[in-house]
Amino acid sequence: MADTTSDYKMGKVDKIKGILGAFADSMASLLKVGLMSGKPSAASAENKGELIVMGNGPSLRDAIDNHKDVLKSHDLLSVNFAPLTQDFFDLRPKMHILADGLFFQERKQGNVEDMWSALGRVDWRMALYVPVKQRKCEDLKRLPDNIEVRYFNLTPASGWKWLVRFLYGHGLAMPRPRNVLVPALMIAIREGYSKILLTGADHSWSKTLWVTDNNRVVSVQPHFYRDNEKERERVENLYKDIHLHQIYESFSIAFRSYFAVKEFADSRGVEILNATPGSFIDAFPRTLL
Repeated sequence: MADTTSDYKMGKVDKIKGILGAFADSMASLLKVGLMSGKPSAASAENKGELIVMGNGPSLRDAIDNHKDVLKSHDLLSVNFAPLTQDFFDLRPKMHILADGLFFQERKQGNVEDMWSALGRVDWRMALYVPVKQRKCEDLKRLPDNIEVRYFNLTPASGWKWLVRFLYGHGLAMPRPRNVLVPALMIAIREGYSKILLTGADHSWSKTLWVTDNNRVVSVQPHFYRDNEKERERVENLYKDIHLHQIYESFSIAFRSYFAVKEFADSRGVEILNATPGSFIDAFPRTLL
């Protein structure tokens, strides 16, 4: 016979732990917003229809080669090192986002300098999204006038649903931005898009992860373009002191954040569909381009 009294007590304990945990997360989120967040660019009041967010995963190569007509018929948002490719200049995305602090360091690493030079050659109207805390970055002052710089907060927040929706909606915080596609999707929502298609979001990192006989963790993260030696060296140095459990914890954060993004999108009536064949992201319904 089941011990219903014990189950009841455990249920009450779990409920109290949940209440206390939500309170602690909410207070921590408010503190982080107070310390870390600045004034973001205003959200759009316009309903802009459909947007395609282009991650830099290897599957984007197939999307570009076989569905370029679909891509060109939509507003596009690109990320990170995409400006280093000819595809970026062919597709002429309406928006581009840089989130990693790597792009704003005074001492440029890997292909960062080349990326800023490529942005300087953009000859169409484009919005560039950068974190609020990078507002004074000197590289932004050298961009052509046709690029509008817009600002967002990378501050992570969790806790009470009503609170996080308020913080997310006002651009003061977002789900933990482990991957650039988290802020990309949150920006797309605030920009008024009612349907967002996600491409190049393979996130199949665990397929290319292994540990050497010297206990060195190796993480190969292929893109739709070919990385050069400078970028491979930068990534290798980045991972030289990182351990396997830290990488898997980071993966967990990334995939969990997409469920928080979906919850916020649903509350706004925004549909996010994953059009990436073989994607490991399990938060969004699947579709085809």
